[in-house]
Amino acid sequence: MAKLMLSAFGHGGDYNPDQWLDYPEVLEQDVELMKKAHVNLVSVAIFAWSALEPEEGRYETAWLRKIIDRLYENGISVLLATPSGARPAWMSVKYPEVLRVDKDIRNHHGNRHNHCFSSPVYRQKVHSMNEMLAREFGAHPAVKGWHISNEYSGECRCEYCQQAFRQWLKKRYGTLEEINKRWWTAFWSKTFTDWDQIRSPEANGEMSLTPLKLAWRRFVSDQTLDFIKNEIEPIRRICPDKPVTINTMGFHYHFDYASFADVIDFFGYDSYPYWGSGDDVKTGLDTAFTYDFVRGFGPQNWSLMESVPSQVNWHDTCKLKRPGMHMLSSLQAVAHGSDTVMMFQWRKGRGGPEKFHGAVISHDSSGDTRVFRDVTAVGEALEKLKPALGSKVKSDVALIFDQQNRWALDVAEGPQKDKQYMQTLFEHYRGLKRLGINVDVVRSEADLSAYKLVAAPYLYMLLPGVADKLKDFVSAGGTLVLSYMSGLVDEDDLCFMGGFPGPLKELAGIINTETDALYPYDENGITLDNPPEGMKAGYKSGFMCALINPTTARTVGTYSSDFYKGTPALTVNKYGKGECWYLATRPEQSFLEDFYGMLAGRTNIQRISAALPEGVTVSRRENENTAFTFYMNFTGKPQKVAASGRDMLTGDEISGEYELPVNGILVTEAALGEIC
Repeated sequence: MAKLMLSAFGHGGDYNPDQWLDYPEVLEQDVELMKKAHVNLVSVAIFAWSALEPEEGRYETAWLRKIIDRLYENGISVLLATPSGARPAWMSVKYPEVLRVDKDIRNHHGNRHNHCFSSPVYRQKVHSMNEMLAREFGAHPAVKGWHISNEYSGECRCEYCQQAFRQWLKKRYGTLEEINKRWWTAFWSKTFTDWDQIRSPEANGEMSLTPLKLAWRRFVSDQTLDFIKNEIEPIRRICPDKPVTINTMGFHYHFDYASFADVIDFFGYDSYPYWGSGDDVKTGLDTAFTYDFVRGFGPQNWSLMESVPSQVNWHDTCKLKRPGMHMLSSLQAVAHGSDTVMMFQWRKGRGGPEKFHGAVISHDSSGDTRVFRDVTAVGEALEKLKPALGSKVKSDVALIFDQQNRWALDVAEGPQKDKQYMQTLFEHYRGLKRLGINVDVVRSEADLSAYKLVAAPYLYMLLPGVADKLKDFVSAGGTLVLSYMSGLVDEDDLCFMGGFPGPLKELAGIINTETDALYPYDENGITLDNPPEGMKAGYKSGFMCALINPTTARTVGTYSSDFYKGTPALTVNKYGKGECWYLATRPEQSFLEDFYGMLAGRTNIQRISAALPEGVTVSRRENENTAFTFYMNFTGKPQKVAASGRDMLTGDEISGEYELPVNGILVTEAALGEIC
């Protein structure tokens, strides 16, 4: 796959000169201000279809060439976008099939992402546009890569999509007999006898057949990926040396982004946390969780494709970033593996729904603003961090997030309506990050051989081969953490026979006989008669409580109340050279922090920094010889950390205690052999 070749950390963002073609003085000013802000990379033409093809078949590219030429002459590189995120009005009117259908009603022209991924006409128009752009600009030295469309999202239920769904099902299952078998359609007389009887799940149709709902989610993701392949084909063919990216939206519900990795060269992510909303500690950890997830998509480092230098315009309350937060939040992305800090947007538009969305340049066209100075400071900092460009985040610990498992949990009925999958995973992530370590967030099918510890809570659905991967990992000496609601169903939401956790019974050494659901006001607990080192004798728990019988596992903790008081709540099972822990209930946060601290000691996981204050996080990047360590303070008050090495932002040597200011960040550089 093609690589993004940058000579420095990318700094810049979305640039929309097509909105300013009637203002040549603005376009002249932009480049001069970009240079002052240390901008070296911009994404261009993201929604420029109307400017590029004002009427069918008539392409206008002279304006874009002039812009790209001028950027290149001033040392600014380009990620050239394809404009498929919003089609022009002439197309919607002439070819209404390109518009989406929802609830059997075709949309009118309007908004963005209002297009059908199955429409032959739209696919052909997008392919032709991208082929033209690749021929016109693919060889331009300013173009470092391709920004494919913008924030793919949504779905369509037109007849093209219904037919495509049926073809997808035929490819996956082969016959209706197999579907009826795998989907358990005998229940409620849902047996299919003709392919045309199958439609997407809809509120005015079939909504109770869970495998159908799961299949539709997979189809939407796969059909979007197929559309992306159509977008990329002419670019790969004409300029194969230029990498392609899409700007993802993190834990976005519609797509299994990890499955896109074989098609996308490097992944972008658009980050808009709620800084200043009352708990920047949680917001910082939540953002880190997402960054570690995006980093797991592909082999190349990822790219912070959109962020905001101050305030957005679409939060319920659009609060300004406080002093220091733009630097902290920008370098947080770098700490977790990004090789760029890009923003939306360079300049605020005069009109449109995002005219008040934050930008580097506001309506006063001035570089003499707090925001411009903050952006410039980040550009200067990125230049000082250049030795870290291309370095990697290396982890001994993985947390499994699986989008298909998330979908399956959401369509499952009981034992809790809201399964709180994402909240639960975040609790485990928070417990791990409190150790002062790097954490990879990976899909269930990932290669686990490089890790010492893998946390796999809530692994309700086991995709083919996953159970064997987990067994191999533990057998080879790894430590695995499973939890309640694990190993219940296969990839089609069919329950495993013979007892839960299905194919993981031998690995976990337990049988789960029942699972109790607790009301929000209910409480249980975990009692440890002989607490492992670093753990207390008792912790609170709730939400769900699995009733389990150990087969080969050893009981470490028991329930503290209810009719199952004294039965196992925490077990460990030796399996090969490793061990599998089973957490039968959802514990309070302090349990997870103590529990993972205990496991880190048992598995010899080296911490980047021990004894971090609550709300201070640490992340490390490495190349062959050097470690780059980022200490980040989200607490809203000064904090002290133990650090050593050269401060890359000031040049000072650091040894011992260092005080991080409010919204402060320290980045140290040290030889790998010198770090503890």
